[in-house]
Amino acid sequence: MNERKSTSTYIVIGTMLFGMFFGAGNLIFPMQMGQSAGTNFWPALTGFIITAIGLPFLGILAMGISGSTGLRQLAERVHPVFGMVFSIALYLTIGPLFAIPRTATVPFAVGFEPYIRPEWMKGSLLLFSLLFFSAVYYYSVKPGKIIDYIGKYLTPAFLFLLLLLIITSLIVPMGDFQAPVGDYASFSFITGFKEGYNTMDALASLAFGIVVIQALRTRGITGSGEIAKATLKSGIFAMVLMMLIYSLITYMGASSVSAVGAQGNGGLVFAAVARYYFGTYGAILLAFIIILACLKTSIGLVISCSEFFHDLYPKMGYRTMVRILCGVSLVIANFGLNNIILFAIPVLMVLYPMAIVLIVLSLFSGLFMHKRSVYSLAMAFTLIVSIIDGYAASAGSPGGIMVPALERVRDFYANVLPLYDLGLGWMLPAVLGATIGMLWPEVKRHGIGSNQLDR
Repeated sequence: MNERKSTSTYIVIGTMLFGMFFGAGNLIFPMQMGQSAGTNFWPALTGFIITAIGLPFLGILAMGISGSTGLRQLAERVHPVFGMVFSIALYLTIGPLFAIPRTATVPFAVGFEPYIRPEWMKGSLLLFSLLFFSAVYYYSVKPGKIIDYIGKYLTPAFLFLLLLLIITSLIVPMGDFQAPVGDYASFSFITGFKEGYNTMDALASLAFGIVVIQALRTRGITGSGEIAKATLKSGIFAMVLMMLIYSLITYMGASSVSAVGAQGNGGLVFAAVARYYFGTYGAILLAFIIILACLKTSIGLVISCSEFFHDLYPKMGYRTMVRILCGVSLVIANFGLNNIILFAIPVLMVLYPMAIVLIVLSLFSGLFMHKRSVYSLAMAFTLIVSIIDGYAASAGSPGGIMVPALERVRDFYANVLPLYDLGLGWMLPAVLGATIGMLWPEVKRHGIGSNQLDR
């Protein structure tokens, strides 16, 4: 009986975790990747799965294994000031500045914008986002109900509608895979790998981890060993489900080109495929799929961010935080999807490598006795590269400003760092920083001072 109860707990919490992760971006990006990768379907999908599933899973696992009460405590292994600054920056990024507003703008852009006259667009977006965040607020003010809201109701409904479209595409295939285009022709694996960044799930995993731990505690799982074990099992269930859905969506995109043509983005591909199979009813089906996908993710993000900022400023109540986050997200959502993505990319280029390094170090922390020098130097070496990547993304965007001094630094990195052109130039500096961090205390113990090391 207890074993059956434990299994059901893992499944429900795993379903909740899947629901929080799997938003509209998780639908759109693999669909577009499938169209572009074509016959290079498998290497592209493999790269995508590593960053879109593997890294979030490791993030959830890192929170469970570390015993940390939240992201701030985990990040304080680098330095207390870093813990505060990094956690605030991450929660603002996956919260009211970028990710939460995107959960409203994506379903509007995909499900409704094509059918609205241009002069009515701003008013329609305002009305839709107001209704959307009203629903998010309603479900977010009772965080103890998140397992029921997302794990038992919203996610199963979303999966039912999505599988209706996917199964139809399997029974009645649209066509054969086409030749890969763009970077997928020569660098399909690494292009898919980088595409997984866009989901923001590795960042979200550091925030969702504590939500999972709290959900487990409400089910009577309180010991650190039990929490780590339950987090692992729930995470495996969620990630296997995500892997299955990602594979099917990518297949659907790869087989769609001959039937619906090459589209500009994954949302347009989804809309075209839905119309191909269900005609005018396809638009209604797609709207429900996208809204459910974004609603459950938005609820998870609002709850995570509200709890973090409430802990940071206890004088401000949890419900007040939910109101503030929904209000700010509502305002930013009305700047439009393109502007949100434009400003988010440079921030992601800075934060994502640091989040990955923090996750990896946390998982292997016991091997180097949790030495702060390892965390600090690995993170510092990562930051000096990722901050230039963030600048480059900003300078290359419309209206971006080029700074000659920073351009010279970028050229230097491009010439000396392996994989820099692929966006992975931070990897070698991170390893180098961690290695120096492991040796540093040993060097000092043998009486070699910092002055000698600097020579």
